[in-house]
Amino acid sequence: MSSQLLSAELIRRLEQLQLHTRKLFYGRFKGERLTRRKGQSVEFADYRDYVPGDDLRFIDWNTFARLDRLYLKLFLEEEDIHLHLLLDASRSMDFGQPSKLRWACQLAAALGYVGLVGGNRVSVQVLRDQRCQAGPVLRGRVALRRLLQFLEKIHPEGQTHLAPAVKQFVLQSSTRGIVVLISDLLDKNGYEQPLRTLLAQETDLYIVHVLSQEELDPELSGDLRLLDCEDEDITELTVSEPLLQRYRQTVANFRGGLRAFCNRRGIAYLAVDNTTPVEQVVLRQLRGTLVR
Repeated sequence: MSSQLLSAELIRRLEQLQLHTRKLFYGRFKGERLTRRKGQSVEFADYRDYVPGDDLRFIDWNTFARLDRLYLKLFLEEEDIHLHLLLDASRSMDFGQPSKLRWACQLAAALGYVGLVGGNRVSVQVLRDQRCQAGPVLRGRVALRRLLQFLEKIHPEGQTHLAPAVKQFVLQSSTRGIVVLISDLLDKNGYEQPLRTLLAQETDLYIVHVLSQEELDPELSGDLRLLDCEDEDITELTVSEPLLQRYRQTVANFRGGLRAFCNRRGIAYLAVDNTTPVEQVVLRQLRGTLVR
């Protein structure tokens, strides 16, 4: 099955991957992700001394015959994990070709499918206008169609107010897991508070910071009257090459400050633009961290 969001070739390559988390979480159901939690799967992990009350089925009787001591076999347990995909769907995301929101939906589809193939729980949360719209909690590769249908219906609307939207997400979500926020982070109130709120939940937090190529390197000149697409603020200015150079430096400082903020707090940060192929992000830039 393919769609406009995922090509058949990309789907085939995604099936070879699985989610990876930098933190230890206890899942609800059995999945295909090996964790450091000791359990009862078929992959051996370690030994420990037997203590009264332990399950006799896991005693290593061969070791007992050699050493005359009781040891218990420990195994790596396979668990599911909850992948929360937070999509900024404010009007500022409706910019570029393809739009930043369209690109975000493609990345969410790719990461979501990796989660579904591994038997994990996947949900999409849409952030816009101080609200968090929760999508269905999905599980199993057969749920890909529902995931794609939900993503296809997302449209840009409202202003960027990440702090109250993220707070609502935290209040309505009782499970820990991996959180991937895909946003341009163009919030006039700043990004610090919403990121601190997410970090306080002890999630494995990833920030995918997407800007359009037109925002990174605008081709503008002359006298212009600029209208903010979200709050309709108007700015009049004369665009010159020195002004464009200062603008590019401001954008670089914005990204640099955000990266430093994330690095200091153990948040994984990835800066991309809307022309970056989604398969490159998943198969290369996130390989070894979020997916393996």
